[in-house]
Amino acid sequence: MFETLYPIFFLILFATILAVAMAFISVIFGRRSSEGAKGDPYESGMKPKGDTRGRVPVKFYMIAILFIIFDLEVVFLYPWAVIYQSLGLFGFIEMLVFIVILSVGYFYILGKGALKWE
Repeated sequence: MFETLYPIFFLILFATILAVAMAFISVIFGRRSSEGAKGDPYESGMKPKGDTRGRVPVKFYMIAILFIIFDLEVVFLYPWAVIYQSLGLFGFIEMLVFIVILSVGYFYILGKGALKWE
């Protein structure tokens, strides 16, 4: 009964041994540096200015959330495009209604000024 699970157990054991061996080898042969810049956060190769706990404008979060919402809604277009031929006119009208609803929401947030970066 367990004969079919032996390859899976072997794979898990092999992956675990390989990961532990790589971590151990990197500790032994890895270069150790005690430079002062090693602990600094990386910001495009430039020295960071000021405190990193500064305030972030709410507009940033609004644009990010709206991008995620519209990005997820547009993902529904891909499966429709794959089976477009088999859906016929009904599928086309349903997707047209979906796109109209999506456009209404987009023009609403444009009208409210949610995408203006000031």
